[in-house]
Amino acid sequence: MKDKTIDYVLKTTWLAVTKMYNEEASKFDTTMATGFALLSIDPEKGTPSTAMGPKMGMEATSLSRTLKAMEARGLIERRPNPEDGRGVLIFLTDFGKEKRAYSREKVLIFNEAIKKNVSDEQLKHFYEVAEKINNMISNKNIYNQKENSL
Repeated sequence: MKDKTIDYVLKTTWLAVTKMYNEEASKFDTTMATGFALLSIDPEKGTPSTAMGPKMGMEATSLSRTLKAMEARGLIERRPNPEDGRGVLIFLTDFGKEKRAYSREKVLIFNEAIKKNVSDEQLKHFYEVAEKINNMISNKNIYNQKENSL
């Protein structure tokens, strides 16, 4: 493991998680992206479409394509935002709420399986390291420091 870089481990782990979720989702003719979008929509109040991209870490074009497919499948509906006439709120349909519950169940199963095989201390350190990496990236502490230049 000493020859692997941090970004390599992050990427290959995330790819494995993505593959696992997509394999599970494909059993129901859907994708991980759809499941993630369902979980990102407030089931009661709806969610502004403009808030979903940043919340999910998705580019606008990918999100737009995902939402269009979800709407075509009857999972969501778009409604004008009463507080902002230019904006759109995304609401789950009854079918979307059903599929959201299924997606949530799959995420909880994954989390419980990890918790059974990883100690609380290891998991705490994992979260600490992930938060540190995210903060360093958000604060541009990786490539903007002269002492870190190659």
